[in-house]
Amino acid sequence: MSTKEIALDSIKGLPEDATWEEIEERIHFMAAIERGRRDIREGKVVPHEEVKESLKAWLTR
Repeated sequence: MSTKEIALDSIKGLPEDATWEEIEERIHFMAAIERGRRDIREGKVVPHEEVKESLKAWLTR
């Protein structure tokens, strides 16, 4: 599916009385998901164990 098709399908899933702000929010949400998926494909991720250790260190300060 193209980006445009994904956006249109996502908007179609909103209620008929959706506001411009809700549509904008949905588009931003879908774009963020795609950026995350791209980061995963490109290996730009932090391993789960590393995140847990960082969080543990941060919470004990």
